[in-house]
Amino acid sequence: MLSPKKVKYRKRHKGRMKGFATRGNDLAFGDFALQAMEPGFITSRQIEAARIAVSRFIKRGGKIWIRMFPDKSITKKAAETRMGSGKGNVEEWVFVAKPGRVLYEMGGVTKDVADEALRLASHKLPVKTRIISRLM
Repeated sequence: MLSPKKVKYRKRHKGRMKGFATRGNDLAFGDFALQAMEPGFITSRQIEAARIAVSRFIKRGGKIWIRMFPDKSITKKAAETRMGSGKGNVEEWVFVAKPGRVLYEMGGVTKDVADEALRLASHKLPVKTRIISRLM
């Protein structure tokens, strides 16, 4: 699972996910990509599950680039805890996906293989996505 080695502040505010991605919204490495269409939190477990789904399908053919990193901490308080007494402990790390952000890229495979592999990956993610290509 991906997680940062070190962060300046362990516990962060929730924040808002308004607007569109201004960076990381075009293909930089591969020929095919999975692009987010709505905002959402993507956990490190979901990132890894989608990566495994893609790599299992392409079977050592082509290359995959993960264009996101979970650097935001999500805290949770224990069940049946009274209000107050501070913020909960860090439970997971998430990536804040905004619409337009490229999540995964692929290269060195055919269009059919890339479409199916990225479709399998999209089922593992909590946001709506679309497949884009350099050939469009």
